[in-house]
Parts: sequence; C-alpha cells; structure tokens
Amino acid sequence: MTVDGTTLRSVLRAHASGVTVLTAPGTDGPAGVTITSFAPVSADPALVSFCLADTSSTWARIKDSRWFGIQVLGADQTDLAERFATPGTDRFAAPTRWHTGPRGVPLLDDCLAWLVCARRERFRIGDHHLVVGAVEDARPGAPGDALVHLRGEIRPVTGAPTSLIP
Repeated sequence: MTVDGTTLRSVLRAHASGVTVLTAPGTDGPAGVTITSFAPVSADPALVSFCLADTSSTWARIKDSRWFGIQVLGADQTDLAERFATPGTDRFAAPTRWHTGPRGVPLLDDCLAWLVCARRERFRIGDHHLVVGAVEDARPGAPGDALVHLRGEIRPVTGAPTSLIP
C-alpha cells in the first residue's frame, strides 16, 4: 500500500527539481512540454530519463518518436517554461525561437544546454511512462543560472554556491 497522490505531491513540493523542456518530432509537427522529471541515468553509456503522465497530450504525440531533445532552461527562461507547460497553446509559435537539430529533433534557442537522445527503453509505470534515452549529441549553451521547480512554482536560482559537495 502507498500514500495517495495528493499526499505524495504535497510532501515532494519541498524537493527542488531542475526545469527542462522535452521536445520531439510529433505526429503532426514538433511537440514539446516542460518537465521536471529529467534525470541522468548512466555516464557510460550516456543515458538519461524522463517521465510523462499517461494523460499528457504531449505523450500521445511523442510516444512513438525514436528521438527526443532535452533543453536545460536558464533562470531567465521562466516564460518559456510556462509556455511549454500550458496545455492548448501552440508552443512553437512566436515568440518561441527554435530550430531543427540532429535527427529532426526540434531544439529551443538560447538554453543552458541541449541533449539529443535516441529512445532506448520505454516502460509504463503506474500512471506514467518512463523513457530512457541514449545521448547521441550534447552541447552546452551560454553560461547562466538555473531554473527550478520548488513549492509549486518555477523560480530562478541565482548566485554563487555557498558550498561544494565533494
């Protein structure tokens, strides 16, 4: 037996998550959504993962994509994160700036970093789908501060770290 979803979400609001945008060639044009479930899995081989809800309209559009992109958003990209989190909008319309990257993956301009990945594994787990991808291309963007999701809000994290974890 597990706690209910409301309790889990309430407790995990204290956990800061990096804000990224998942993009993929969709069934009817580019598809994308803001996610906070992105995580590195392995350095050798280079693997990453993300989860999307079964009810996500983006999942329905990208579930069969062989490639996907992950864009790491910077502290100044709150508007972009909110646009890609808003259902029913054309997320790739102006003012969104993007280009087609390797493997036909749509990539957003001006991010902190980009990854282009080949889908390696896909699992249905509970009410979500877990996707593991092999990183085929990884590029840093301009240096900058991070954007995180904390206590139900998207917020910038700025300034130098006060301590380093060895």
